[in-house]
Formats: sequence, structure tokens, C-alpha cells
Amino acid sequence: MPGLIGKKIGMTSVFSADGKNVPCTVIEAGPCVVTQIKTVENDGYAALQLGFEEKTAKHTNKAEAGHFKAASVAPQRHLVEFNEFEKEYKAGEKITVVDLFAEDTFVDVIGTSKGKGFQGVVKRHGFGGVGQQTHGQHNRLRAPGSLGASSYPARVFKGMRMAGRMGGDRVTVQNLAIIKVIPEHNLLMVKGSVPGAKGSIVYINK
Repeated sequence: MPGLIGKKIGMTSVFSADGKNVPCTVIEAGPCVVTQIKTVENDGYAALQLGFEEKTAKHTNKAEAGHFKAASVAPQRHLVEFNEFEKEYKAGEKITVVDLFAEDTFVDVIGTSKGKGFQGVVKRHGFGGVGQQTHGQHNRLRAPGSLGASSYPARVFKGMRMAGRMGGDRVTVQNLAIIKVIPEHNLLMVKGSVPGAKGSIVYINK
């Protein structure tokens, strides 16, 4: 799907026409520059490689520098491929938020969720814990409890919900309504939450 690279700014809320308070996520969507045009003849598929956020030549290796020089663009920090654009673009052209998105339409947003580190079963899977803390019970409130059977199968089945690393995964949130587009600041306000922390990179698909 066509889309843009963006940065999550944070959350706010707006009032709808019927007076409801709607929570929104503010995303800085682009502008993105076309760094490469992939074709079926040369690459086996058709797509546009877009770049977001310029970086200095000091932080660009020679292979990247040659790649950006071929497209006559400044070095870019983030590169992502999108396809199925309705309009044809040339290398070096900029794609802004108003070129793709409009109010009262829907988008999918891809981001990396916040990393929570190593967590127990209560936080990670919503286990209820043991329950009451009376009659001399010790520190077993948030314990997972029994894990498996006895001599058969004499093992723990794969997929058992246990403690482990939580968060830091690629997450896609689908069908978020666009509440407002602010072209002068390249901002997109979408209804609801978007994965990731403030300042994290997200991909907005039309």
C-alpha cells in the first residue's frame, strides 16, 4: 500500500462535532523524499523507496552516500519501501502528507511497541494470581502456579504462557480514522493509540 514514514509526537484530544472528547495521536508524517524507484524489469517488483529525516555526511558510509548521490538527495536516516502509488514520482521528489492523506479516511499504522523488559505472568498475560493473602500465605500471589502434568507428558508443552521478555515488537494498528491533517506542520491526527514511545518512527499506510 502507499504510505509515508513518520514520527510519533504524542497524544492529545479534540472535540467532535457532537461534543464528544476524542483521544488522538499526533504523527509527523513526512515529508518523505524518493530515494529509489524499483521496477519489475530491474528488481522483479515495483515500489518506491522513501527516505525520512536527513542526516549528516559524517554519519553516512560510502555505500549509502553513493546510493543517495544517484538519486540527487541528501543522506536520509530512515528508508522504507511502499508500493501502489496512484501518481508516478521521480527520484528526488518529495511526498507530503496532503499528497496521500485526507480527513475522514482510514490508515494503518506500524510501529515498535514499548519494551517492558522481563515481566511475570500477571503483567505479561493477565494472570489473576493466587487470590487471598491470609492463613500464613507467603509471597506466592503473583506466581504462575502449576505448569504441567505428572509422569505423562513429563514436560511442559510448547506455547505455555510463562514469564519472559515483553514488548519491543512490531505492531500494526489497523483502520485508524484521520481526524485532522495540518499540512503546514506535516502533522496527522489519528483517532486512538499508536504503538511506540514519543519520538519513535512509525509507518503510515493508506
